[in-house]
Amino acid sequence: MQDLLPKSGAAQLRALALQSAAIAQDCNCRAADSSGWISLPLSLPESQLTDVATLVADPYDEPAFTEYHPDGTRYESPDAPIAPRHYPYNRCNIARCTLCGRHYLRYMEAGGYFVDRRIRALDRQYLVTDAA
Repeated sequence: MQDLLPKSGAAQLRALALQSAAIAQDCNCRAADSSGWISLPLSLPESQLTDVATLVADPYDEPAFTEYHPDGTRYESPDAPIAPRHYPYNRCNIARCTLCGRHYLRYMEAGGYFVDRRIRALDRQYLVTDAA
């Protein structure tokens, strides 16, 4: 599926984050705090999200697991940078809520004996598109 989605560049990612920030409408997609990475909440049916682009550079290449936390944040921190070339963003699709239009980052965490659909709101405040 990811190889069928358009690749998102920095400009498009910033534009989608700006669009999301401008939405004031209440929506059940905001029922759970997704400012940091969380499991897809039951209050947000997966059918309410539609993928619009991907951050996956090459769907046939295994992306790195290196995270980007220059200020000491952690994976689950609400103020962790959104750095598209780093884990887990390098495995993400960008999804839009079909009811209100907000954008989210999402990917599937798989390891051991579990699969977990993870989601984080696309917040322009934490977007770092030039992190190497």
